[in-house]
Amino acid sequence: MNLHQFRFVREAVRQQFNLTSAAKALFTSQPGVSKAIIELEDELGVEIFRRHGKRIRSLTEPGKRILLSIERILDEVETLKRVGQDFATQDQGNFVIATTHTQARYALPKVLTEFTKRFPKVRVSIAQGSPSQIADMLLHDSADIAIATEGIANCEGVIALPGYQWQHLLIVPVNHPLLSSRSITIEDLGKYPLITYDKAFAGRNKIDAAFAQRNVQADIILEAIDADVIKTYVEVGMGIGIVAGVAFDAERDRNLRAIPVGHLFGNNVTHLGVKQGAYLRSFVFTFIELFSPTLTKKIVEQAMSNTPENYQI
Repeated sequence: MNLHQFRFVREAVRQQFNLTSAAKALFTSQPGVSKAIIELEDELGVEIFRRHGKRIRSLTEPGKRILLSIERILDEVETLKRVGQDFATQDQGNFVIATTHTQARYALPKVLTEFTKRFPKVRVSIAQGSPSQIADMLLHDSADIAIATEGIANCEGVIALPGYQWQHLLIVPVNHPLLSSRSITIEDLGKYPLITYDKAFAGRNKIDAAFAQRNVQADIILEAIDADVIKTYVEVGMGIGIVAGVAFDAERDRNLRAIPVGHLFGNNVTHLGVKQGAYLRSFVFTFIELFSPTLTKKIVEQAMSNTPENYQI
């Protein structure tokens, strides 16, 4: 058996058992993939895949266990490569951060400015997506770290560490009637058309829960995946907006006003996600500490090794 066979099996599963797609992804031929998998099955003495004619349809029971072992072996091979790269070039390399628009636009600029001063030879890439896409990038080694509020904290195979806490803000046009209210209620918000995040983003579940708890129907007329879009439509008068606190800048957003509504929707936590068992290069630990000073290298390593630890902030 060899690593090529292992990669063929893994890619066949990733491509939903389509060997032609697996071959294209690995830049080889479909007959070569099929032959390598059959040879591995012969060597192991069990069938990894269930077949219908010449097509594979699913994993067998032993195939499921074999896939887990293959994933671990290939992860360890990647770790070996990264260890060598890290010690050969400790202050340079590629660093991919998978995150949402809000984090990329508002939370990362100051952190990356300092990071690039310390590691000018490190090439940083920001891959944006939904929380589920971000987690998938991390699990498939397309990213070194993931940053999001929703979606990664309960994702199998991802270690989610608390980065920072934040609360929502209500965004309204200048001279809006709600600016004169001493304390905003859910009932107050129910009187206006609302513009806020898509259900997969930035604490939206807490917004929905707050309205449901008060038995108030939220008139959400527009959902968006980033705060800039929300603020744009608030500014043109379509409604009032609910955004993450980090997304409002009084100097930049001069035509809008912000009202704290943390008492309505509670605290949210943006998490840093790393793949379980992954090897993190030294500069990644520096980035983590810059992003969240409470997260030291020791805490991250304990979390990744399943050492019991309280990570609440």
